[in-house]
Amino acid sequence: MSMGNWRGIAFADGDESARESGMIDMLVRLYDLPDNAELYAKVASQGITLRRARAFEKHTVAEFARTHFSAKWVSEVEVAASRQPVSCFIATKDKAILGFACFDTTMRGFFGPTGVSKDARGTGIGKALLFKSLEALRDIGYAYAFIGGVGPREFYEKACGAIEIPGSDPGIYGDILP
Repeated sequence: MSMGNWRGIAFADGDESARESGMIDMLVRLYDLPDNAELYAKVASQGITLRRARAFEKHTVAEFARTHFSAKWVSEVEVAASRQPVSCFIATKDKAILGFACFDTTMRGFFGPTGVSKDARGTGIGKALLFKSLEALRDIGYAYAFIGGVGPREFYEKACGAIEIPGSDPGIYGDILP
């Protein structure tokens, strides 16, 4: 089984057959987010555009999620694309999607799912998409965000100061359908 691919940032091979044991939920203080202008500039300097997906791009983002990650994530991309404004950010280069991040889809106030294609990992896209989503949650009035079923716990602790929510495993994912 792959680590971190069921929820959160996908780092491995796309296996969605089961959840890793111990995939807790985390909490992020949105009122205390850092300035990310430097991160966004680093990503832009590589010719990568960060922006909200558009409703008419739902099929394209959903297919990216299906090809690189999982059918469950396709469902959440479709929920994100049905919202106005769309609750999904994408990273693109040369008219191709490199990564995506949804929010307010699994449950209100939740970040995820999010994933970056294998070829684009290490560019800062994952962290940039995380912060674009967290900033959007803050801008619509949330003080805190949840990251559900976290795989790469250390990434979220370091990137945005996320803390574990005690007793959150399995959380809302206890009776998930295949």
